[in-house]
Amino acid sequence: MLAVTLPKTARYLEALETLAPLADQYRSSFDRDRRLPDAVFRALAEAGLFRLWLPAALGGPELSPVEFMRVVEAASAIDGSIGWIVANGGGMSRAGGYLPERVARDWFADPYAFIVAATGAIGSAQSVDGGYRVTGRWPFGSGAAHASRFMGLAAVKDSKNPAPICCYFAPEVVTIHDTWHVSGLRGTGSCDFEVKDIFVPADHTHDLAAPGPTQPGLIYRMPSLSIFPWSITGAPLGIASGALAAFTEMAAQSKTRFGVTSCLRDREMIQSMIGRADATLGAARAFLAETLMDLITDLDADDDRLLRSRARLRTACAYAAEGSAGVVQMLAKEAGAIAIFESSRLERAVRDMDAAVKHVAMSPYNYIIAGRLQLGLELGTARL
Repeated sequence: MLAVTLPKTARYLEALETLAPLADQYRSSFDRDRRLPDAVFRALAEAGLFRLWLPAALGGPELSPVEFMRVVEAASAIDGSIGWIVANGGGMSRAGGYLPERVARDWFADPYAFIVAATGAIGSAQSVDGGYRVTGRWPFGSGAAHASRFMGLAAVKDSKNPAPICCYFAPEVVTIHDTWHVSGLRGTGSCDFEVKDIFVPADHTHDLAAPGPTQPGLIYRMPSLSIFPWSITGAPLGIASGALAAFTEMAAQSKTRFGVTSCLRDREMIQSMIGRADATLGAARAFLAETLMDLITDLDADDDRLLRSRARLRTACAYAAEGSAGVVQMLAKEAGAIAIFESSRLERAVRDMDAAVKHVAMSPYNYIIAGRLQLGLELGTARL
């Protein structure tokens, strides 16, 4: 993780250290119940970890993107499911910068406010007086069991604008489907959710691609389809960091191989691997930071330059995911058979990493997009 603690992150990093024993206490239930237990969720909420991008004008910390990633990485090092929920919940608090202030104040007056968002499908919306009638079903609703609001994308039938809008729903009108039977990130409870012909007031919606910020902060000016991938890329970095810490601890104690008299840490091959793992994660962070700064610089640049910056940020997200996954696989391989036992943090890291890097935001397809632009070709996708 970043060697320097950024000033605004200190309180959150300290809170996460305090929460780590609670996570250990309940960890076995993550897989069994396929959601975070209420005690863990409430502790995360009380630490302010679901308000990381809430505007300062609304009482939030309004962290910078780098500060946000630092916190998500630290949470994910404790447990992949915890980090994923912090990334999603904390990330969606930025909705307070797009909604009318009175709406945002009302929603976030709840200290346990947690917005569940899903962008893996598009529902349908019909314009009516004062808003829309919305129907849809959305997969990957991370933290659905704890939602104070849900957000799903919908295409407006009678609009000439093909871009979907973000529609926010109260939990009482939402049906949650128990679909989250998976291998990794089981504790995220990322179930499908559905609404059928429900009314959504216009001021409970905003544009997806260009939401028109209601708050002045930099984070609300950044393109939604760029800041969203950034919000979750800290999770694989953190899973890898946690795996590296677990392996380092084990290496000081374990021989792991029959007939071997030395600890793992005394072997030059292991020493080299640890150094390489640290370098890989450091390079990923540095590339992410570089592309973020380029994007910020180009926010007011011409469309072509901004598009290239957005594509390069996506490449950095894919690179970070790829490098993080490689680190975890490398550590698990050298740990040997111990890494297949559920009692091993490496076993969980392998499963959680495999699930996290399959998210479209970190897809290897991002390399193709950046490559096409470099080669002077058309973009080839609308999801950038």
